[in-house]
Formats: sequence, structure tokens, C-alpha cells
Amino acid sequence: MFKNKNFSTISIDLKSGFVVSLVALPLCLGIALASGAPLLSGLIAGIIGGIVVGLVSDSHVSVSGPAAGLAVIILGAISDLGSFELLVLSGMVAGFLQLMLGVFKLGGFSKYIHHSVIEGMLAAIGVLIIIKQIPYALGMIDFKGYFQILGSGSLPSFNIGALIIGLLCLGIIITYNMTDLKKNKIFQYLPLSILLVILSTIIAVLFNESHFALESKLFVNLGGITNGFQVFSSIHFPDFSRALDFKVLKYGVVIAIVASIETILCIQAGDKLDQFKRTTSPNKELIAQGVGNMMSGFLGGLPITSVIVRTSVNIQSGARTKLSTVFHGLLLLIGLLIFPTLITKIPLAVLACILLLAGYNLAHPRKIVSAIKDGYIFYIPFFVTIGVVVFKDLLIGVLSGQIIAMLIAFFNSSSGKNKNGIHKTTN
Repeated sequence: MFKNKNFSTISIDLKSGFVVSLVALPLCLGIALASGAPLLSGLIAGIIGGIVVGLVSDSHVSVSGPAAGLAVIILGAISDLGSFELLVLSGMVAGFLQLMLGVFKLGGFSKYIHHSVIEGMLAAIGVLIIIKQIPYALGMIDFKGYFQILGSGSLPSFNIGALIIGLLCLGIIITYNMTDLKKNKIFQYLPLSILLVILSTIIAVLFNESHFALESKLFVNLGGITNGFQVFSSIHFPDFSRALDFKVLKYGVVIAIVASIETILCIQAGDKLDQFKRTTSPNKELIAQGVGNMMSGFLGGLPITSVIVRTSVNIQSGARTKLSTVFHGLLLLIGLLIFPTLITKIPLAVLACILLLAGYNLAHPRKIVSAIKDGYIFYIPFFVTIGVVVFKDLLIGVLSGQIIAMLIAFFNSSSGKNKNGIHKTTN
């Protein structure tokens, strides 16, 4: 199963898997939070992404799990479908579609989607994540929306303890990214995200019995789980009674498309970062993702994709084989079964701050600058996609951006202009 059985290679993979699990834990919880889903579902997805996808995939370095890029879709889907049980059913539909894409060798479909549309979609998702997570990061209580603030002219109430934790975490993140702190060897073994979780959890415990104490709803909620045996009774299984419901199928298609695009982009990036320059078949990866999503949905987990942050951490930690990603999944499972009470001590404010960083990276200002520099054939579809996704719908936004990109390309080809909109000349 694992090509290199050299003990030194195995020990490196185990170390890498441990580091990745430290990164994955807060991200799994945070992405579930951003998705409006039970936080347990994020951990289930991380476990399945590590163990199941890790075993089936032929990628040596890719790590799969719940993705920030799907959070906004899932949030809207749960609201539209009316229950989380139907959302995980859509996740199973998505997995089946991915499996079929891989079996029929259609993994190259993403190359037909204009690059500006993909970048616009990811940037829009980043914007939406930032908008949704600011209230959690600032410890807002009973926040019901920004229009409520504008309408009433008054700010919502804040939990001072959560506000302090959120501002402290944001300050550390900004300092970390603006200095050479990230080069410190400490962060090679204890990633920033887990250090923030440890620090914020300690502060929250110290705030207990004081004026700064956090309310119970401002902590991670695993549905009342206090020991490993309760995990299985807390799982939200799919509602198969509506398997042919149009909305269930629609969101299955949307999740399959976006998850497949994210996965293919991620494995391409991972292969470029892989020091051994190994390549991953997109069709085989879609089969692995399909199997993983069908199982994750069946067990009440969020939809999953290959994820670049955990993949890059895996590579930077020296991973040699996929034993690393499997081990990270096993560690998440062990943590959930043995330490569920400890997980519920994590403040939501720190998860929101970690997600704010993820959202900022997706919608980084340099992407806007790069889009403008690339000419109108790039920035018009880019901004159209962002606008429609943020204010309307992700699928409609992607389709709108793609149509605009095709129309611009047709106009340029018929008028003799190059990709930047400049007329071609002949000597």
C-alpha cells in the first residue's frame, strides 16, 4: 500500500501526519462553523478525508477534508433544504457524480472553465467567509445580520471575553504574517493555528468565574458529547426519503462541480510543491474523492475536497508517502473519541479568526491587482463572478462569469484583438 517501507521514511510520515492533524483540527471545526453545520460533521469529514481518501487516492502528498471553499455553498444549502440530513444526502450525490467523472475519465473538465472565473469564485467565497466570521471573531451575541445594525443604528452586544480573545488572535495573525515570525522553527512543529487554539483556550479558562467569562454558546459545541461512545449516537445520517428531491440533486451537482475543481487545482499545486515531482491522475483522484464524499455524507460528515493549506503543511513537514495523510485522519479520530470534552473548551472566536485568515488568502488584494494587470478579458469575468456570487448565488455567479468570458473571447477573435484587448498587427 505504501511504496517505501523504510523505517526512516515511515517516521517522517508519522511526524508530518501529526503536524497536519494539529492544523486540521481547528480548520475542521472552523469550516463546520462557517457552514452553519454541526461541528461534529467537520471532524467526521476530516477523519474520512484522511483515512478513506488517503487510502484510495494515488496522490503521495495531498490531504483531504472539509474545505473553506465549500462553506458558503453548504450554508446556503442547509437553509434552502431545511435540514442538515438533506445536506449530507446532497454530499453523497456529489460523491457519486465525482466517482462517475473519474470512472469515465472526465477529470479534465475544469480546464474548460475560464481561469478568471475560478479565481473570481474563490475570491468571492473568501469575501463571504470574512463577512460571516467577523461577528464570531468579535464575540457578538445574538448577531442577526448587518442590515439589522444599519436599520437600528445601534451595535449588537459583545461578550468582552470573546472580544479580547478575538482581537488578540487577530493581532497575533497580523504580526505573524507581517514579520519573519513564520520562519521560526517552533512553527514547524506547532503551527500557528494550534498555538492560537491553545492560547485562547487557556485564556477562556482563566476568564471563568470573572466578568470576562464566555457564555456557553461561544464555545465549540459537539452536541453534548462527553465521551467517545456518544459520538455514534450524535451522527446526523442522511434522510433518504427525499433522495430524488430536485433541490437535493441540484446541490449535489453544485457541490460536485466546485469540490472537483478545488480538488484538481489542489493536486496540481501539490504536485508542483512535491520535492520528488510525482504526478497525480485527476481521474483517479476524483474516484478517491467520490468514495470519500459518499462515505462522509453517509456518516453525517461535511463534503470534502483536497485542500491546499493542509497539503502544503504536509509537504513542508517532509511527508514522503500517503501514510502521513492517513495518520493525520487516525489522530483526528483518536482525539474525537478520547478528548471530546477538551475540544468543547475551544472558543468559537479563535476558529473565526483562523477562518478570517483563510478568507483573506482566498480574496487577497494581490489577486485583484493581478486581475486588472491581465486586461479586461480577465478582470471583467473576474469581477462579474465575484459580484454575482456574493450578492446572488455561487452557481449563477460561475455561469455568469463563464458566459461573459466566452463572449469576450468571441468578440476578440472576431475583431482581431489579443487577450488584453489590443488589436493584433502584422508586419
